[in-house]
Amino acid sequence: MAFEGLTEKISATFKKLRGKGRLKESDVKEAMREIRMALLEADVSYKVVKDFTKSVTERCVGSDVLEALSPAQMIVKIVNEELTALMGSEAKHITINPNGPTVVMLVGLQGAGKTTNGSKLAGLMKRQGKNPLLVACDIYRPAAITQLKVCGEKLGIPVFEKGQTDPVLIAKEAVQYARQHGYNMVFLDTAGRLHVDEALMSELKNMKAAVEPDEIMLVVDAMTGQDAVNAAQSFHEWLDIDSVMLSKLDGDARGGAALSVRAITGKPIKFAGMGEKLEDIEAFHPDRMASRILGMGDVLSLIEKAEKAFDAKKAAQLEERLKSNKFTLQDFYDQMVQLKSMGSMQDILAQMPGGAAMKNVQLDEKAMRRTESIILSMTPKERENPNIIGASRKKRIAAGAGVKVEDVNRLLKSFDQMKCMIKQFSGPGAGKMMKRMKGFGGFGGFPGF
Repeated sequence: MAFEGLTEKISATFKKLRGKGRLKESDVKEAMREIRMALLEADVSYKVVKDFTKSVTERCVGSDVLEALSPAQMIVKIVNEELTALMGSEAKHITINPNGPTVVMLVGLQGAGKTTNGSKLAGLMKRQGKNPLLVACDIYRPAAITQLKVCGEKLGIPVFEKGQTDPVLIAKEAVQYARQHGYNMVFLDTAGRLHVDEALMSELKNMKAAVEPDEIMLVVDAMTGQDAVNAAQSFHEWLDIDSVMLSKLDGDARGGAALSVRAITGKPIKFAGMGEKLEDIEAFHPDRMASRILGMGDVLSLIEKAEKAFDAKKAAQLEERLKSNKFTLQDFYDQMVQLKSMGSMQDILAQMPGGAAMKNVQLDEKAMRRTESIILSMTPKERENPNIIGASRKKRIAAGAGVKVEDVNRLLKSFDQMKCMIKQFSGPGAGKMMKRMKGFGGFGGFPGF
C-alpha cells in the first residue's frame, strides 16, 4: 500500500515524542525535521514539504501545546489536521449537470490508467443509479478502443466509438447521442502521450471547446511520484482541470503524488483506483487518508466495504439457522465469500487502527483458498451434513481439492468445534451475536488453518 514507508517513519517519530512526556520547543523542531525528511523521501514536492512543516511547527510550539497534559497527542492531532487540509479537507464529488448529460473529460499521460480508471468511475456511477456512456476518443492507440469495449462489456455499460476518426468530432457526436438516448453521464476517454506536448494539448483544448465538459478530470499514476505532480501542473496550465483521480494507489508508491498534487494545482482529488478489478475504486477522503498515513487506520472505509459485501437476506437466513443450530459448511462458505469480496486480509488489516504496525504479520491467504477448495469439492449433501463424510469420501474430496486427507480432517474437526461454540449461543443469544457480526461480513476465522 502507498505511504507504507512514510507511515513507519512518522509513527516512529511520534513514539519518540510520547516517550518524553513534557516537551520542549527543541523536541518539536527535531520531530518536524524527521517528518520533513520522511515526506521528502516519500517524493512529496519540496515546496509542499516546506510549507507543511512550517505550518505544523508554528502551531506545535504554542504554549497551549507544550503545556498541555499530553503534548505528544496534541502534536499528532495537529499533524493529522494539517495533512487533511493539505489533501483538500473534505471529500468532493463530480459536478452534476442538472440540465443534460454530465460530461466528464478524462485526461492524462499515456500509461496513467485513463481507460481502466475511467471505466471504474463509470461503473461506480452506474452502481449509484446513473446511466453512463463510455466514449472512445483515443484514436491513436487501437488497443485503447478494444480495451474500453472490454471494460464496458464487463460493467454492462455501452461504448460509443467511431474508429480512428477525428476525436473532437467523436466527442461531439457522443454527447449528442447521449442526449438523444437518455444517458445522463458521458465519460470521454481521451488520448495520452508519454509526455506533455503541444499537439496533445491542442487536441484536448479543441475537444474542451467543442463539448464544454462539466468536469475535466486528470488521471495521474500515483506510482510515478513527483513526475505525476509535474504532469498535473502542466495539464492544469493548459486545460484548467477541475479534479484529479489517483490510479494505482494500492501499489508500492511512496505516495508523494497524493500529498502534492492538491497543493500544486489547487484542485481536489476526487477518486482513487485501489486495485486491478473494475470495482476497485473509492471516493477520496482526505481525512481518512491522513488517518491511514499516521497509522490510525481507516475504519470508516472498512465499514463501507463490509456494508457493500453484506447480504441482508442471507444474514437473516443465517441468523435463523444459528438460532436453530443448523449452521452448515455451505453457510460457512457463503460467509467466507462475503469476507473475500472486501479485499485481501492484508488490506483489511492495513485499514484497522494500528494495522500498519502489524505489516510483518504473515496472513496466509492460501489457507482461505485451501478451505474454499475443500468445501467446493464436497457435494451439496456433504456440505449440509458433514457427518456422512467417511474415509472414501474424504479421499475423493482431498483429491478434488488438491490437498491431503489430513487437511480435510482438520477442517471437519475445526468445524465441529465451531458448531459446539455456536450451540452455546443458540436461542435468544444468537440474535445478539449476529448483530455484533453483521457489519463485518460474518465469521472471520478459517477452520483448520
